[in-house]
Amino acid sequence: MSKPRNLQITIFLAITVFLLDIGTKYYVSQYLPQMGPQHMWFPYGGIAVFKNFFGIDFSIVHAINRGAAWGILSQYQQILLVGRIILIVAVAAYALFFNKNRSYDIPLALIITGASANVFDYFIYGHVVDMFYFIFWGYHYPVFNIADSAICIGVAWLIFSPKQEQGVGEDAT
Repeated sequence: MSKPRNLQITIFLAITVFLLDIGTKYYVSQYLPQMGPQHMWFPYGGIAVFKNFFGIDFSIVHAINRGAAWGILSQYQQILLVGRIILIVAVAAYALFFNKNRSYDIPLALIITGASANVFDYFIYGHVVDMFYFIFWGYHYPVFNIADSAICIGVAWLIFSPKQEQGVGEDAT
């Protein structure tokens, strides 16, 4: 695949993920009540997708997250915001100027897009809006969103991607 075509696909994917993420977050924040202690039973104040599908429940809810993953460090929102922005800039700089493996373009774009969408949330809502709520065989998995999924998929893709082989005459260091 040629480099311009790969770039077009990467940019299209990034824009699509970003728009889907902000669109779903807007819908959830406008039309669903915030999940709270009064929503103890399925669908937890949200929209039921499926219940007891091989022991798995899934609903779309309105949850807020003021911290990092699983809400950790929520008392340090400003520091997290600065850290996220620095991380986005660093990964973008790597992707644009240092990445020599074209197979890393899409996963890096997913990570940058997901992180950017969650930072965008901070400026729009003052927190990240989460909505996908799964219960796996009684275990309540932390609520997440499309941006979180993009970041996880991008990271997993990088971890499991084969390394690019060195060509003849390239420095093997």
